[in-house]
Amino acid sequence: MEDQSNNNLTNEVTFVSNGTVSDKDSKPASAKQLIRENIQYLIAQLEAGHSEAFTAFLDAMAHFHNYSFGNVLLIARQRPTATHVAGMRTWNQLGRRVKRGERGIAILAPMISKRRMEQQKTTDTADSESPKPVLRGFRRVYVWDESQTEGAPLPTLGETTGEVGASLDRLREFVADRGIQLEYREDIAPALGMSYGGRIALLPGQSEPEEFTALVHETAHELLHHRSERHTDKTVRETEAEAVAFVVARAVGLNASTSISYIQLYRGDAELLIESLEVVQQTASLILTAIEPGGSAQPATADSQFPTTEAAPGAAA
Repeated sequence: MEDQSNNNLTNEVTFVSNGTVSDKDSKPASAKQLIRENIQYLIAQLEAGHSEAFTAFLDAMAHFHNYSFGNVLLIARQRPTATHVAGMRTWNQLGRRVKRGERGIAILAPMISKRRMEQQKTTDTADSESPKPVLRGFRRVYVWDESQTEGAPLPTLGETTGEVGASLDRLREFVADRGIQLEYREDIAPALGMSYGGRIALLPGQSEPEEFTALVHETAHELLHHRSERHTDKTVRETEAEAVAFVVARAVGLNASTSISYIQLYRGDAELLIESLEVVQQTASLILTAIEPGGSAQPATADSQFPTTEAAPGAAA
């Protein structure tokens, strides 16, 4: 509860005009158009009362928080039930094989210019030994979900089901590192949490899963609404914070659910919906990266959010 007081896919690539990556003979569309078409699909589903499509998109954010906004849209649209995706070579290395007849999930991978990298290495005297890669565009690659494969079981290190484990302690550390004071107060009831801008109050006596979700919600308010120049109304702010809490909770293995109506993020303006979804993804990714074992509180760069063809299941390479 709140106190009362970028687009990654900007390069041109070839897509089919139905929200998925195209074959060579299909009608071409820009990456921006791809995102807008998938957003329009979400809007149509929301307006028709089919909120499960939006929930599937948030689930994809939870499972693939290191992936770009556009690739999350692609995965959610093509295979809403996906949980772990990887390229064929990675599956083979894990002792699994793609089942015969399974259709791959088309996503985008970055294309790096070696020629420009070599030029940069010879001209950049300040850092000639470690030239930075130059992103030239994106190409279509295919990944497959775990359910489309068979073979050796996947390792489950760090997997949690219904328990937060050490994630709550790491979340508290993340909040403290951001200079946000955390306190417990009974007088905020019936609210489970409150965000005041630089200070969060939580209702004492909650279970660890409840406290974790409430703290993520209020942290989202702190990051999105108290330290940002974005101007949104209370309904949008609450919906964005709830979406972040849902994504992060699902990602750490909690059986998260929400009764909030995500249609509230759409007020007849698709561009505003895209903005909200992007900040939800970026904020959830920042928190998840920080609370992972050995994680960092620093946000990922735009280029690092694009997976390669051989990304490990559920993570970008």
